Amino acid sequence: MAEFATIARPYAEALFKASASDLGATAIWVEALKSIAENQQLQQFALNPNATNAQVFDVISGVAKIDLPDIAKNFLRTVIENGRLNALPEIATQFHALKNSQSGSSDATVYSAFAIDGAALADVTASLEKRFGRKLNVTVALEPALIGGIRVVVGDEVLDTSVKARLEQMKVALSA
Repeated sequence: MAEFATIARPYAEALFKASASDLGATAIWVEALKSIAENQQLQQFALNPNATNAQVFDVISGVAKIDLPDIAKNFLRTVIENGRLNALPEIATQFHALKNSQSGSSDATVYSAFAIDGAALADVTASLEKRFGRKLNVTVALEPALIGGIRVVVGDEVLDTSVKARLEQMKVALSA
C-alpha cells in the first residue's frame, strides 16, 4: 500500500494543519469517515460511473453517525472530487500518527485471554508507559488463544508475556 501512503500524506498533513486548534474533535470525525470509507459496498458505489460526486457525498454524510462540521464536509468533498475516497482510511491513519507524534504518545493494543477491569488496566497502562517511555493510548482486545497473560503491541514493538508464547519458547528449547 505504498501508493496509498504516498497519496494520503498530503491530505493528512493539510488536515492536520487546518485543524491544529481542535485535533481531538477532528480525530473523532476522521475515524467515523474512515470506518464508512472502508465499506466495500460504498467503494463500489463511489466507483460507479453513474454516481455523481454529490450523490457519493450525500450517501457518506447520511451514513455518518455524527453531525459533520463544515471542515469535515469540505474535506470529504475534496477527497471525493479528487477520486481519493479509497485512500481515506490511510489518510485517517496518517492523521492519527501526526496527532500522536505531536502529543508524544503512541497507540498500544493489549491482547488478553480474559477481560481486564479498569483498575488492572490502569496498573498495566502505568507499567507499560514506564517500560516504553511514553504516553500510551491503550485499547484492549480479547484473544482467548493466548491462554493467559498479555501480549502488547506498540507500533512495531511487541511485548509478549502470554502463556502461549512461553509454551512456544519451551517447544523450541525442547526440540533444539
